[in-house]
Amino acid sequence: MKLSRRGFLAVAGGTGAALTLTNCGSEAKPAQAGELLRSKAPLPEPFKVPLPIPPVKKPIRTDTSADYYRVVQGKASLEILPGLKTEVMGYDGLLPGPTFDVRSGRTTVVEQVNELDVSTVVHLHGGHTPASSDGWPLDLLMPADGDHSGHHMMAGGDMKMGSRTYTYPNTQRAAMLWYHDHTMDYTAPQVYRGLFGLHIIRDDEEDRLPLPAGDREIPLVIADRAFAADGSFLYPAAKDGPGVETSYMEGVVADVTLVNGAPWPVHEVDAVRYRLRFLNASNARRYELAFDKGPATFVQIGSDGGLLDAPVELRTLVIAPAERFDVIVDFSQYQPGDEVTLVNKLDNNANVLRFKVARKATDDSSIPAKLSSCAVLPEPAGVVRRKWLFHRGNANGHQGWTINGKAFDPAVMQAQVKLDQFEIWSFVTDVHHPVHVHLAPFQVLSRGGGKPGGYDAGWKDTVAIRPAEVVDVLVRFSAHKGKYLIHCHNLEHEDMAMMAAFETI
Repeated sequence: MKLSRRGFLAVAGGTGAALTLTNCGSEAKPAQAGELLRSKAPLPEPFKVPLPIPPVKKPIRTDTSADYYRVVQGKASLEILPGLKTEVMGYDGLLPGPTFDVRSGRTTVVEQVNELDVSTVVHLHGGHTPASSDGWPLDLLMPADGDHSGHHMMAGGDMKMGSRTYTYPNTQRAAMLWYHDHTMDYTAPQVYRGLFGLHIIRDDEEDRLPLPAGDREIPLVIADRAFAADGSFLYPAAKDGPGVETSYMEGVVADVTLVNGAPWPVHEVDAVRYRLRFLNASNARRYELAFDKGPATFVQIGSDGGLLDAPVELRTLVIAPAERFDVIVDFSQYQPGDEVTLVNKLDNNANVLRFKVARKATDDSSIPAKLSSCAVLPEPAGVVRRKWLFHRGNANGHQGWTINGKAFDPAVMQAQVKLDQFEIWSFVTDVHHPVHVHLAPFQVLSRGGGKPGGYDAGWKDTVAIRPAEVVDVLVRFSAHKGKYLIHCHNLEHEDMAMMAAFETI
């Protein structure tokens, strides 16, 4: 039996999250929600492929206040697994797409050209963006060839033919954002097939810090994927409409870990400090990143929304889909010739990425005790409170993923929020959900009735909510009126209607 996007087949009686499996066949911790999708292609030996670095996008022109870019969304045949070709849907045909490296307060204008055979929507995740450029899931960019026979035709949005211009003011702190597809009902398969990339904002406050830079600042985009025997991406799309096969509605987790588009790559480093900027671009898989040996720790200096006030030392990084962690790792604690592997402890120490320490080198970087003047805000008096319940339930006659008991309806605004008004939003879950809020960052006030967790520091736009947990966050929207979204960033949950609209007024 196949259910519609509003439908859901309860797994194990509808309680608890399904277990994933690692690529070596052992069970993961129960907190890892999803179903394992195994590749049919022969998989390569880890740590044979060099770590790629996504290229930085160059503007086609500039003026006094803005930089202008043109991106072509198209198919490309890439060798991801050695000896096989994989067709990707990529921004400029790349996996990941090109990196935008921009300045705070300077406008980025991007013309997106759709040369695919499906409609798309672009969302700048973490962006303080006008509603017209935020990526409303029905503001479709139709294929340039005019073929509208595909399955993405939907009413009620703003459709453009061939190209659409997105304007990003970048009026926000330095931070690593990312952009990705946000098409209603089809976000999961289209991100899975390659429609994602980085958008890094820089500012004067960050420039003044003596942090590692240049080749010692490395973006690390982690995404799990599975491959068919011919090398194509393997994804369990529903055969009778949008969404995913019912057995994968908990989320799709796969047996190949890509970092910057390469399977289990290796990277040579000097014995110095490096700035590693992590993004979890997986559809559903969570990671608890750790080094397999040696003294190295992660010194967190930033979160989704930019620098922390002060550095935080962590032994591991637990990172849910769409979260970002900005960390410093000191490889001077190793000797030239040492190899240290980044593993995922949630999957029985499954491989992610290996570093080879090549040589000693000079290092003029440091980690200041004070990183940012952005103070943590106290809870204001008289604040508006709202509750958002993320739950499996009956909505519109179907069992499905819901928010406040409702499946996503783009015509329904579940809240009207006044600009510049502080609000406390309570996120309540049944199983594990990474919750993302569009337009404004937030700060975690409490988790499970206690203090924020060890990975909750700083300004966030996505927060991992564990099963049967309540997390309170403080948020304030500003500048832009219009329709925005709150949703689960387990992309299978999102496509199966775990999304709600709100309006800023």
